Parts: sequence; structure tokens; C-alpha cells
Amino acid sequence: MREHIEKLIQSALKMLVSGELSADAVPPSINVERTRDAKHGDFASNIAMVMAKAARCNPRDLADQIINALPDSDSIERAEIAGPGFINFYLAANTRFAVIGRILDQADQFGCSDAGKDQPVIVEFISANPTGPLHVGHGRHAAYGASVANLLAATGHDVYREYYVNDAGRQIDILIVSLWLRYLEQAGEQIQFPSKAYRGDYVLDIAGIVANEHGNSLVRPAAAVYSDIPSDGDGETEDDAGKAGEKHIDALIARTRDLLGDDGYRLIADIALNWVLEDIREDLDEFGVHLDNWFSERRMVAEGMVEHALDELRKRDDLYEKEGATWFKASAYGDEKDRVIIRENGQATYIASDIAYHLNKRERGQELLLDVLGSDHHGYVARVRAGLVSLGQPADSLEVRLVQFVSLYRGGEKAQMSTRSGQFITLRELRSDVGNDAARFFYVMRSNDQHLNFDVDLAKSRTEENPVYYIQYAHARVCSVFRTLAERDIEWDMTQGIAGLDRLQSKQETELLAELDRYPDIVELSATNRAPHHLVHYLRSVANLFHTYYNASRIILDDDATLRNARLALAAATQQVIRNGLELLGVSSPETM
Repeated sequence: MREHIEKLIQSALKMLVSGELSADAVPPSINVERTRDAKHGDFASNIAMVMAKAARCNPRDLADQIINALPDSDSIERAEIAGPGFINFYLAANTRFAVIGRILDQADQFGCSDAGKDQPVIVEFISANPTGPLHVGHGRHAAYGASVANLLAATGHDVYREYYVNDAGRQIDILIVSLWLRYLEQAGEQIQFPSKAYRGDYVLDIAGIVANEHGNSLVRPAAAVYSDIPSDGDGETEDDAGKAGEKHIDALIARTRDLLGDDGYRLIADIALNWVLEDIREDLDEFGVHLDNWFSERRMVAEGMVEHALDELRKRDDLYEKEGATWFKASAYGDEKDRVIIRENGQATYIASDIAYHLNKRERGQELLLDVLGSDHHGYVARVRAGLVSLGQPADSLEVRLVQFVSLYRGGEKAQMSTRSGQFITLRELRSDVGNDAARFFYVMRSNDQHLNFDVDLAKSRTEENPVYYIQYAHARVCSVFRTLAERDIEWDMTQGIAGLDRLQSKQETELLAELDRYPDIVELSATNRAPHHLVHYLRSVANLFHTYYNASRIILDDDATLRNARLALAAATQQVIRNGLELLGVSSPETM
């Protein structure tokens, strides 16, 4: 309907241009929006105010000219001038009711569109370092990324979902050392566990697997492990202790490589990574989050993708040598400064891997690279975009959405979490506590760029204060209505119901109809802005309107079949919209509660 009104205005402007109005006064696009208050019509446009200065005309006078030039339309009852020059459009009654027929006819496709025009989009999300189980912070990334991907797919984009497995960095080395030291402990060696190592119970579990599969073949004397290793955190201040701890763990990484050799080190790494990644895959699968690909950094390096990107940068003369290192001319492409891309020791930095990975995405035919990253990745965006532009890729091919932190509250108390120390709550634990539906829903209730306080007690409650329960209950109520219908041996004539929709004249029915008609716009808005929280708020509004209607009206009438069928059509349409919206958020639609 919005597009229809835009075309009506365009036709009116063409007629005016053929008269006294200058074509230069007509803007390239026309803004038409739904009104917030039914008293101001169904849709409104500010076109007269936008054009007034260029047209050298009073906005209200111009609005009057546009209204008089509007073509006739069976969908529009009338158009009126409001305020300083708004044009308010009031829909004809048959147009308002038509949405019910569209919803029931299109069913689970209602709200979908081709706005994305099959644009290939790769959504990379979660991408947590494979150093342990997913925690509640990762859960927000998973729920947000999955919902955004669903919204993009619903609006016609060709969506590919990917997890970048950072399996070649320093954190993996720390995991390997942590695992090996726990393995040595289980073999009876006296180990001083490093302050910077991973301390979660899962490390003990993986160490047990190593022992079961390889016995004592990887055991080395503790004396050999700690000989001449820098002390762990003996500095006088906390900062000095932290630096000492980092030196200590780095020295242990080198010692572990030396004592185990390449084969032993790789064996430990493979066992650790396989266990962690399998745990993550299983966790996400149970959470309803499914990936099309798990992209390995180790594989990328082994297959020469990083060297390929570096070679391309060299061909463009965008690398130079300074102080023994190789630098990338990032500042020439929008970054705040140049970046080291190969260290003095010949090892490529993570910037090289990041640029190579995103170049690979483009070379795979992906037009839009949408990254969902943690809020601490602000500087990351300019560096990667600089690399892409240097390599001849469009700057706007990269889009990054940052996700803020999650604080978990139980009984009003904030839970303390630290992955390295092992003091964290896993996503699996949260899901077990509140359920998948509440977790998926609560994670996207707020904008991704806002800090999220996750109230576990609220998520578990069965009251109208719990938004996911409130929305699901509306869906279940409709199911209950149709079960009652069947129990009373009353048939619902959908065709008659749609034909009799003009009987729906109450305030609650009119408001619910108008809200259902907004659903396709909300899906497009949520997809365009990568903002599933808009859909969350919308579904809550639909549920509230339906509960109000349900409590105020008898839906199953004995003495008026026409009105009964019309009300059942409205209820069925409400049920369908709620189900469609919840599915995009990865939330179920229970039939009983």
C-alpha cells in the first residue's frame, strides 16, 4: 500500500509538472510512512514540505494541488492536509480488511519480500575462539546473528552463514599448554598451573581424553618443563604481575613445543580443537543456530590464502619495510595509521589473516560481507576495509555490527564471568535454566549496540511481564479457540469469514487489523537496519492487542455465524503473524501453555 500511494503521488506530480510546476522541484524519492495515530489517517507523506522551497510555494497550498491531482483509487477513501503541509491518506474499508486474506493465503510466506533482490550476503557471526565452551556472551552473538540472517533471507537476500574458526593464534597455544599441564598433573607430575592459563573444568575433561588415548607417551618431567622459565607474576604491582604472567605463559608455550616436538604439539592441538569445536557445534545446533560453513584459519594459512593476499598487496605497492618489519599502507585507505603486517620474526600478524579472509569471501562471490563482532573490535573495521579497498574491492562491501556485552542477573545479583579463570556461565547452562525460546528472545530484545542485562528470573517467569511468554500465550490462545471450535463441532468457513470482514468494526478489531498490516514493513525495517529488536517490540504489540481483544470479545458466537467466521479469520491471521515473526527470531510457537 505504501508503494501504491507513492505511485499515486508520482502521477499527481507528473500532472503538475506538465502545468506550472518545475520538474527540478520534484525530489528523486517520495517519503510515505504509516501514521502513529489513526486520527491522522493510515499513511502520511511530507512531499509538499520537501518540495515547497524549490517549488516556491506554500507547503499547504502545494499539498492541496497534489491532492487535487491524485488519480482515483479504490484503495483510498480520502486524502487530507494536516499541520504545516502533511498529506494524510485514509484507506478504504475494503483495503483495510484485505490484509486478512493476504495473511491466510500467503501463510508462512506473509511478510517475505524480494527487497534484497537475491544479493549474496555472507553473515559471519559468533566466531568465538575455540578455547572453551560458548558462554552467555557468545549466546547473544549467536541469537543476534542468526536472527539478522533470517531477516535478510526473508527479504530476498541470498544468505550464507559462516563461523570463522580462529584455530591458529596465541590463544590456541595457551589452550594447548593448559591442556598439557593438566595432563601432566593427572600423570602425577607436580605442576604450578600458570595464572594466564585456561582453568575451566573442560580442560580437565580433555586432558583425560589425551590420557585415555595416548597413555603416558606425552608425559615429560616437570623439572624439564619449568627449567629456566620466567617466574609467574612476581612483580610488585598488579600491572607488573600481569606482564610477568604473560612472559611466563609465552615461555611455557615455547618449552611445550620444544619438549613435545611438532608432532606431539600438533596432536595435543588437534584433540583440543576437535573437542571444543564439537562442543560448540552441538551447543549451537541445540540452540537452533545452524551454519553453512566453518572456515578454518589454519586451513587458510596452509592453502596459501594469506600469502595470496600479501602478494596482491605487494603488486599494488602497498607494503613497505621499516625497522625490520613489513608494513601495510593502511593510512592511505582510511585507517588512522599504517599497520605491521609481518613482524620482525617473519610471522604474519592477525591483520594479514583478516584481510586474506575477507578477500577470500569476496572471491567466493559474496557481495556484502556482514560481520557480527564483539564491541571491542572498533579498530578492526578500518583496518580490514583498508585492506579490501587496497585490493580493489568496494569499501561498502564490508559491514560490521558490534554486539555489546551481556550481564546475567539472578535474584538481583550480577553473575561474575571470566573465561580464562573458568568462572563463567556457559550458554548450555543458561539454555538449561531458562529454555531456548527465552534465551533466543531475550538476547535480541535490545539493540545490539546497547548493553544487555539478562534477567534470568524474568525469563523463567510465566507472567505477562515476561514478553516471550506473553507473545507465545497469544498464539496458544488462538489454538485453544480452534480446539474449542472442534469440540463444539462447529466448522469455520474461512471464505465466509473473509467475505464478512466488514462486520469487524470494534475499536479492538480495527487496531488489531491495522497492526497486522504493518508486519511486512516491520520485517523489512528489521532487516534493513539489522535490528531484530524492532520485530520483538512489534510482536509484543500484536500480542497485547490480541489479548485485549480476546478479553473484550466473544470470538465463538452461537447466534451469528457471519461475525463468528470473521472473528475467527482475524484470530487465525493473528496466529499466523505471531508464528511467522517468532520463527524469524528462532523462537517456537507452542499450541498449549
